[in-house]
Amino acid sequence: MTMPESAANLVAPATTETVPNSALHERFVNLRDELATQIVGQSALVERLLIALLADGHLLVEGAPGLAKTTAVKALASRIEADFQRVQFTPDLLPSDLTGTDIWRQQEGRFEFQPGPLFHNLLLADEINRAPAKVQSALLEAMGERQITVGGRTYALPQLFLVMATQNPIEQEGTYPLPEAQLDRFLMHVRVGYPEASAEAEILRLVRDQARNALKHVPAPVQRLSQEEVFAARTAVLDLHFAPALEKYLIELVLATRDAAPYDKALAKRIAWGASPRGSIALERCARARAWLAGRDFVTPEDVHAVAPDVLRHRVLPSYEATAEGWDGGRLVAEVLKRVPLP
Repeated sequence: MTMPESAANLVAPATTETVPNSALHERFVNLRDELATQIVGQSALVERLLIALLADGHLLVEGAPGLAKTTAVKALASRIEADFQRVQFTPDLLPSDLTGTDIWRQQEGRFEFQPGPLFHNLLLADEINRAPAKVQSALLEAMGERQITVGGRTYALPQLFLVMATQNPIEQEGTYPLPEAQLDRFLMHVRVGYPEASAEAEILRLVRDQARNALKHVPAPVQRLSQEEVFAARTAVLDLHFAPALEKYLIELVLATRDAAPYDKALAKRIAWGASPRGSIALERCARARAWLAGRDFVTPEDVHAVAPDVLRHRVLPSYEATAEGWDGGRLVAEVLKRVPLP
């Protein structure tokens, strides 16, 4: 996307294109490059994973089987000095399987709380839409308030807490659609597609090399990020310059998802519900994170446009008529981006 001259005020003032903490930025660039060598053909997914980490939000990844969704999440977790737990969501999963439960200690005559997987720093919720609503709702408090309540007592979760969920859009039998309240807790909803032919050839070579190393028992060297570095990077992201005019433009985008009539009355009729203020917050945080990863100390309209589809598609609901015509949240957001002009 090329920024028009009339939009220059959306990024000014900017004095440099180098982030203040270059060493910290380099660490994240190296992490991105390392992940790209392991997750071939999914550069957008790798970027979204890092944006979620920098923006302190949760990520929902949707795609067909075999597209490295789980592999990408595990690869990121292996490169951060943090606890990691994978939970395979199934129809018989119980809320206590996530939150933990009180266990009666007969010898001591008291209940003792046994923490569940939610008390890890990084949680992979694999095939999250295979669990019923009561299990999914157990994540609401954890993802929204970073705490859980069991037996009338509230327990704080780790400061670094990130849920990365996957779901398969193909198999609908035995699955449960995520409630809107649950979807809104996710910072981004990322859809991944099939890789190109050249990338698929690279995948074959990578798998062969990994198999050879496994047979030789040669562990691959991994450089891990500390939690302190993650928190420092998040602070650096928040320090980026975000021009008032660009902030106004971002708000207009979100408002247009609620009422697009000023721009297109036909589009407005296709939108049943728009993004909440949580969507505005997520859009700003993600745009900041993308700009920081790009090595800039200011945010541009391109940053907002690049992350808007993933930030808003699960927050914008089509009307009944629009659904019947094949519209979904992603298509609605794309039309909003076309119609709201840069100031």
